[in-house]
Amino acid sequence: MKYFIVAILFVATTPLFLWAEAPSGLMTDLLEHTDRVWFDGHPSTVQLHELGQTVERYQTATIYNRRPAFSWIVNDSRKDVVQTAYRIVAGGNPVQLEEGADLWDSGKVDSDASVAVLYSGEPLPTKSVVYWKVKTWNNGDEQPFSDVKAFLTADQLVDYKTATYPLQKTVRHPNVFAPKDNHIFVDFGKAAFGQLRLTVFSLVDGYIVTVHLGEAVKDGRVDRKPGGSIRYAAYPLKLMKGTHTYAIKFRPDKRNTGPAAIKMPDYIGEVYPFRYVELENIREINLLEAVSSEMVHYPFDDFASAFDLQPDSHEHVILGDVWDMCKYSIKATSFCGVYVDGDRERIPYEADALINQLCHYGVDREYSMARHSHEYLIRHATWPTEWILQSVLMAYTDYLYTGDLRSAEAFYDDLQAKLLLPLADPETGLISTRTGKQTPELMKAIHFGGKEIRDIVDWPHTGILGLGKSEGGETDGFVFTDYNAVVNAYHYQALVCMAFLAGELGKTEDAETYAKRADKVLASVNRAFYDPLRMCYRDGIGTDHASLHANMFPLVFGMVPRHHSDRESDGVLDYVRSRGMACSVYGAQFLLDAVFTAEASEYGLSLLASQAERSWYNMIRAGST
Repeated sequence: MKYFIVAILFVATTPLFLWAEAPSGLMTDLLEHTDRVWFDGHPSTVQLHELGQTVERYQTATIYNRRPAFSWIVNDSRKDVVQTAYRIVAGGNPVQLEEGADLWDSGKVDSDASVAVLYSGEPLPTKSVVYWKVKTWNNGDEQPFSDVKAFLTADQLVDYKTATYPLQKTVRHPNVFAPKDNHIFVDFGKAAFGQLRLTVFSLVDGYIVTVHLGEAVKDGRVDRKPGGSIRYAAYPLKLMKGTHTYAIKFRPDKRNTGPAAIKMPDYIGEVYPFRYVELENIREINLLEAVSSEMVHYPFDDFASAFDLQPDSHEHVILGDVWDMCKYSIKATSFCGVYVDGDRERIPYEADALINQLCHYGVDREYSMARHSHEYLIRHATWPTEWILQSVLMAYTDYLYTGDLRSAEAFYDDLQAKLLLPLADPETGLISTRTGKQTPELMKAIHFGGKEIRDIVDWPHTGILGLGKSEGGETDGFVFTDYNAVVNAYHYQALVCMAFLAGELGKTEDAETYAKRADKVLASVNRAFYDPLRMCYRDGIGTDHASLHANMFPLVFGMVPRHHSDRESDGVLDYVRSRGMACSVYGAQFLLDAVFTAEASEYGLSLLASQAERSWYNMIRAGST
C-alpha cells in the first residue's frame, strides 16, 4: 500500500514539474550581474550587503536611475506558451519580499512585457542594496518566483543614466612553453589586451633578463619589426636572488593615451596587446617557474552563443573558424569598456561602435556596452559625415534589441541634430558637406569639436589595399563629388530610423515629418544617382563611376527601385557581386547585410568562407586571432 500511494503522488505531481518554471536571467537597467562584487577586476565572493566590512578596493555595477528597468527570461517547457501576466516585488530585505515588500509590489499585471518594465514603487533609497524578484503567468498558469536579484543604488539618483560593469581580469596560462638555447618562447594561443606576470628563480641578484612581447612571430621568436599597427615591445627585467613574481609595467604610448583616448581605470592599470612572450638571456642560474597574463575585458558570457558546426563540410569548418575569431574579437577588444578603434588611438568612432554593437548582440546577451559607447559618441562626435548619421542607426538598433526607449528619449534632441538637416538642399532633400552650409551652430549641435565634417565612404582612402590592388585604398575607386550617393543613402536610413523612434515615443508630428523627408530623399537619390541603363548607382552627381559602396548601401537600406519586376534590384545585386570584396572590414558588414537582405545567401556564404587574400580566413592564416 505504501508504494502504491507513493506512485499515485508521483503521477499527480509530475505535470507540475513539467511546466512550473521560474523566470531567470533577471536584469536591472540591462545588467544581469548587478549583485557581483569585483576586487580590482577579479570577481570575488563578497556580496553587496558585506561591502561595509571589506578593506580591499572593490568595484560594483551601480544603478543610477530613479526608475530602473527590469527584464527577465520567461521559461516554460511547453510549446506555444507566452507570458500573460507578471508580478514584481522589491524591497530592502530579501527574505520579506513576498510577505511585505516595503518598496514595490506590482501585484498581478496582465501583460506580456518581460523587457524594460519600469520600476513604479516607492522612491528608491540612495547608496543602498535593493532586492527584487519576479513571477510570471504563462498561458494563464502561475509560475514560481525567480531567485532574488540584488542591485546597489548610487549616491544620487537621476532620471536617466546608463549603468555599466567594471572591467574584469581573466588569468590566462600559455599553450606553449618552449625553452631553447638562452631564451624561452611562450604562446598564449590568442592575442589579448592584458598584463604579464613572471615567477622566476635566480641564484644571484641583479641578473638582467629581456622580456619581449608581441602579436607576431618570426623564426620562432617574437617579431621585433612586425610593421603596421602590429605591436611589439621589450622590457629589461632585473632579477632578485631567490624566487619572486614580477609584474611588467607597460610604458604609456602617446598614440593612445592622448586627451581624446579612453584611459584605463586605476584599478586595472595600463595594458598591452600581446600573444607571444619571449624571455631572452635565460641562463642555468635562472628558472622560469610560472608565466601568466591577465586579460582585461568587459564581463562576457562565453556560453551565451555557439556556432553549430557541420564537420562533413570544409566550408563549414572555415565558417566555424571565422565565427570563433569574430566572437573572440568582441571579448578581446572590450578592454576599455567602450568600443574603441583598437590600440592605434583607443578612441571611439561611430563606425567601429555600430559594427561592434551588431556583433556583440550576436554573441552575448549584453546590451550595456553598446549603449554606453553609443551615448558617449553622441557627445564626442568624430569627423566623417556618415558616422554622424550612424548615431541615429545605433539608437534605432539599441531600441530593437533592448525594448527600452529611455536612451532615445533622453538624447532625442541630439539625435535630431545628427540627421544633419541644415546640410539639405531645400528642393531635393539631398545633403552635402561641400556646398557651404556647415556652420558653427551645426558643429555645436552635433557635439563635434572641429571646424567641419567630411565624407568618408570607407577607410583608408589610399594605399594598395583595393580590390586586386588595382585601386587605392578601400573605397573601390569612389569618386567624391558635392552630392555623395553613400552619404545620402545614410541620410535616408537615418530619417527612416528617426521616424520610427519618434513614433514609438509618441511624437506623431515628428514621425510624419521625418517619414515624408525620407520619401523625398529616396526619390531624389534614385533620380540623381541611379542609372537605369546600367541598373546600378553612380558615386555622385557629375560622375559616371559606380563603386561597390554606392550600390551596397542603397541595397542594404532598401532603396533600390522596384517597378513592374525585380530587374532593377537584381541589377544592383549583380553589380555588387561583380565588385567582390572591394571594401574594408568595416564596409564588409554592410556588404554582407546587403547580399543576405537581397536573398543572395549562397554568395554571402562564399564571401564568409572565402580563402582568398581579402578574406577573414586569410587573417586567420596570417596569425590573427
